[in-house]
Amino acid sequence: MLDFTAIDFETANKYANSACSLAAVTMHDRQCVQEAYSLIQPPFMRFDPVNVEIHGITEDKVAHKPTFDVLWTDIRRHLEGRIVIAHYAVFDMRVLRSMLKTYELERPKMQYACTVEISRKVWPELPDHKLDTMADYLGISFQHHQALDDARVCAAIACSAAEKLHAASFEELMVLTGLTLKQFK
Repeated sequence: MLDFTAIDFETANKYANSACSLAAVTMHDRQCVQEAYSLIQPPFMRFDPVNVEIHGITEDKVAHKPTFDVLWTDIRRHLEGRIVIAHYAVFDMRVLRSMLKTYELERPKMQYACTVEISRKVWPELPDHKLDTMADYLGISFQHHQALDDARVCAAIACSAAEKLHAASFEELMVLTGLTLKQFK
């Protein structure tokens, strides 16, 4: 079965521990079984204009939102023991590690994969494999840099890749693309 959770973070500034929003889309057998989205109050309230221009999240929008540590119990349920994917996973895994370190929270046991890497293997003919390029190619309309929309597109990329390669599971998709799942450390 194609089971995984797609995640997406947005950050307030250039620092990885400045998450200001997070979304998770949990898939079971290619069907979305749960979605979650939250604005997050970063541990320090410094919003760079460049980041705000990208995602539209400002200090006033998160001033009264929960911090990551308060949300962690709910977030962890989406990640623990699962395959977690993100589009350009290096970024999202760095943000997750940094937020966990900032709040001294235990890391979840999970494996992860990157849909940029997957899309490069499955659709090498595309000019690039950015999220908006992939959404256009798959015929998906979305609001880029809105974390829930980005996580939904990420999930759709994985499902479309598995369908194209006739992969029955995420593990089989990885084998067919020549990629490996990474342990979250």
